Amino acid sequence: MTFFKTLLAGTALLALTTAAEARELTFGMQDGETSTVYLGAQEFAKRLEEISGGALTVNLFPSGTLGDFKAMVAQAQGGELDMVLTGYPDMSYVIPELKLVGAPYVVKDFDHLKRIIAGPWGQKMDAAFEAQGVHLLDVWYYGTRQTTSNKPIESMADMKGLRMRTPNVPFLIAYAEAVGATPAPVAFAEVYLALQTNQVDAEENPLPTIAAQKFYEVQSAVAMTNHFIASAAVQVSKSTWDGLSEEEKGWMTEAIHAGGTLSDEATFKAEAELLSDFESRGLTITRPDLEPFRAAMQPYYDTLEAEFGAGAIASVRGE
Repeated sequence: MTFFKTLLAGTALLALTTAAEARELTFGMQDGETSTVYLGAQEFAKRLEEISGGALTVNLFPSGTLGDFKAMVAQAQGGELDMVLTGYPDMSYVIPELKLVGAPYVVKDFDHLKRIIAGPWGQKMDAAFEAQGVHLLDVWYYGTRQTTSNKPIESMADMKGLRMRTPNVPFLIAYAEAVGATPAPVAFAEVYLALQTNQVDAEENPLPTIAAQKFYEVQSAVAMTNHFIASAAVQVSKSTWDGLSEEEKGWMTEAIHAGGTLSDEATFKAEAELLSDFESRGLTITRPDLEPFRAAMQPYYDTLEAEFGAGAIASVRGE
């Protein structure tokens, strides 16, 4: 009997120890529950719990419930939030060199972006993230930004005079200015109303975002300007990452790649289907010649190279 009592006591102690070691990670993002990246985050949370046997779980905080992305980054830097998802080049407010990869038309497509991030320039940026108190765990596809407006855009000449909503992001403001529009930074939550009331004439976003926010209800045309490959940086607080064992880091890496695969596939699928959906709703889809758009960005590239050195754009592109 003594042996069985000892065995039972040991089992109970092991259960208590395991429970004590289980950890719930917090993960904040501005994206809502209908977004493809949120679906990816859910898959990450599911896979992490499975892989870790319940030792690591994730509590998701979508829709900016913990604040805007800068507030959440600050929380992660301070160790108050375990994980945060932001736009990759949106982190240029603390890592200025990311403005180079954010510059319109520098990146050709998502495969090109992945090669950049995996290459020498991207590795330098990984170190820059670490210096900011966060570890870059993965980069997911947000979609390619296109331009919607209240009139068809057949060529760059049709951009002239348009009041275009942009985020308060330098490289997207530069895009609007370079192609002849007048940039009008408007908070994301207020874009629909600004379009509806003609405060602005146009805006630019990935197709899934245009659909999720129902901008198609207050715009009549979509121009396939392909000016920016949007991506989401999944970041972990450095204090959290450094506190994980090598096994736990392996679990995190495997689970985040599973989430990224699901998110990316959902985004590509949505993009492929949305143009037909928009056309069925009566929107005009145009495909203007993009060479003039690309050429128009050269003065902005010159400004960036004055800041970061001659050849900086070519270095990012891997040329």
